[in-house]
Amino acid sequence: MNAKIEDYALIGDMETAALVGKDGSVDWLCLPRFDSPACFAALLGTARNGFWRIAPAGAGRCHHRSYRGDTLVLDTVWETPEGTVRVTDFMPPRTRFPCLVRIVEGLSGTVSLRSELAPRFHQGRIVPWIRRVDDCAVAVAGPDAIWLRAEFPESAVPAEFPHAFPGGEQCVLSFTVPAGRRVALRAAWSPSHLGTPPAPLAVPAATALKETDGFWRHWSARCRYEGPWRDAVVRSLVTLKALTYAPTGGIVAAPTTSLPEDPGGGRNRDHRHCWLRDSAQTLSCLLRSGYREEATAWLDWLLRAIAGDPARLQSVYGVSGERRMRETEAPWLPGYEDSRPVRFGSPAEGRCGLEVYGEILDTLYLSLRAGIPLPAHLWTLTNALMDRLRTHWREADRGPWGTRGPERQYTHSKVMVWVAADRALRLGELLGRNGSSAQWRALRDAVHRQVCREGWDPQQGTFVRSYGSRDVDASALLLPALGFLPAGDPRVRGTVRALHALDHDGFTRRYTGDGSDGAPGAGVFVPCSLWSADAAAATGSPEEARERFERVLGVRNDVGLLAGQWDPERRRHLGNAPRAASHIALVETAFALRSAEAGPAPVTPGRRPGPR
Repeated sequence: MNAKIEDYALIGDMETAALVGKDGSVDWLCLPRFDSPACFAALLGTARNGFWRIAPAGAGRCHHRSYRGDTLVLDTVWETPEGTVRVTDFMPPRTRFPCLVRIVEGLSGTVSLRSELAPRFHQGRIVPWIRRVDDCAVAVAGPDAIWLRAEFPESAVPAEFPHAFPGGEQCVLSFTVPAGRRVALRAAWSPSHLGTPPAPLAVPAATALKETDGFWRHWSARCRYEGPWRDAVVRSLVTLKALTYAPTGGIVAAPTTSLPEDPGGGRNRDHRHCWLRDSAQTLSCLLRSGYREEATAWLDWLLRAIAGDPARLQSVYGVSGERRMRETEAPWLPGYEDSRPVRFGSPAEGRCGLEVYGEILDTLYLSLRAGIPLPAHLWTLTNALMDRLRTHWREADRGPWGTRGPERQYTHSKVMVWVAADRALRLGELLGRNGSSAQWRALRDAVHRQVCREGWDPQQGTFVRSYGSRDVDASALLLPALGFLPAGDPRVRGTVRALHALDHDGFTRRYTGDGSDGAPGAGVFVPCSLWSADAAAATGSPEEARERFERVLGVRNDVGLLAGQWDPERRRHLGNAPRAASHIALVETAFALRSAEAGPAPVTPGRRPGPR
């Protein structure tokens, strides 16, 4: 039986991430980076697929857990008849090799604990050869090695230590921790051919903890948000930083794959890659929060990833900008709650949607307006993207959600064409370039007229999902934020009312319809409810906006994390987790609501431009 998705907390080193359950088990970890094969994959299977659990002997779930202040250091407290212990889990920021540190500290009494380490390489499939090397155990299979070292105070060394690392399929270590004493276990990955313990194992656990705690406290202190939801905003920003692949600046959509949008179904995707769909909102979130360096790194990643022929743009890329991420299935993994198939990789070579052009040009415009240095070929890139768009903007696509049905003339896709033309014109104004402005202005005006004519249903008084449809789509909530129409426009107000009327237990669904085109079945996409709060604030309903925002805050898990979806009926998280898009939207909404409650404010760098 799999734990609930919301039972997991996140730790990471900004190159990969682990999920730790309330039972003290690390059930998901890919090494050495986010998109590497998993070595702990119990999340998508059973204990046979790899895990590392540390807990009091015979214990079930912990009594309390929390992050240590505004850090990514996780404290888990267990209360037993013998006494109380705290397990502190973290991954030090990467130097060369990844390391997972688990420190057990006695708080009262004397507690007996058990550590079970069972790595399974290549997506939970390969049982390694485990042997003892000096004071370490090492698990080796193919190119991978995981080294385990225990650090005991002299007075608490188990009788069987240092012979406590047997061979076989897992390393099991039983020990006791009295009040005031600490035991540390550290596991580090390295290429198997090196044959020696990785350097992180030589760093005392107490030193690694102090440095990791200090790193995160210093980073989170830079947050510029001051308001009623600061704790939630900072936690979301720390999560976003944890999902950043530090060597390149790319941000993965989530650290997991194949956590289902509908348990038992096949709508299971790998989100350990970087999507362009949220690129402008990501940049805006980082800039307004005070993280200019991270925003610049994201922009640099974006420009490297899209380099080349605009005709070959993709909607998703690898963490280093890879274009080919061949999708495979893992039939040996039963899937989370029997949700098959389990997928690794992405069919990224398919044609991207029209919205990608608007996202890219919006991101470039926001960057230039914020004073981020842009490459000399920016104007050449802008022209190349617009030349491609001017020729193909009338084509149908799969819309903002990448649905599996037939391609259509989706309203949001056309709005993003308008965004592309509008931002290209604004870029030209900032750069003093206007050679193509007449063509781009004509395109912008033509798209605006078409959307207002074909995407508007006067009988319902709302913009619709696609031309000729009567269904509505939550992406229409972004119209005022994108600057397509002012928030006070009657058509915007009508659309907001129509979408609010279709709430599911107070949460906003992606769109209406019968789901025949592959719509997710069980949950609602969390960012849609946050867009709904934004739209309520923009259209003059601040109390409703606050209520909608705080409803989303109320479904975060016990350590402040959000998955991609929320199931209002079963009241549980669904989809890959934690999801960057959910936390980005949370931060953006907190800023929007604070501004709305404070009254009109000047435009700040990073805020999406409003209508002219």
